[in-house]
Amino acid sequence: MQNIAEFRIIGRLGKISTMEKVTYLDIASNYARKEGDGWKDDTHWNRVTLFGRAKERADKLSTGDLVHITGRIRQSRYERDGETHYGTDIIADRMGVLLRKGGTTEQDPIEDDDIPF
Repeated sequence: MQNIAEFRIIGRLGKISTMEKVTYLDIASNYARKEGDGWKDDTHWNRVTLFGRAKERADKLSTGDLVHITGRIRQSRYERDGETHYGTDIIADRMGVLLRKGGTTEQDPIEDDDIPF
């Protein structure tokens, strides 16, 4: 049996950083948290890494789009200036647009061709 660490994010697209082989998406998700007698929105930003088909689909995205992304979590480690750095990568396997910026409800299909199972 395969053991996996996976995630699901639904949020608004912020910054899009495209490079030759990878694209990074900054996704804002809001959570309500109790503050005093009321509730306050608490925005969390997550950086998602896209390769392959998911990267190609990112070319159609715009800042402000509401997206649904699922994928896997990977630990990383690298050396710089003799010091070891550790990180956690959030890698997209499937992605879909739930709502375009400006309110259009046209939905793009969620691609799952890159899923390894």
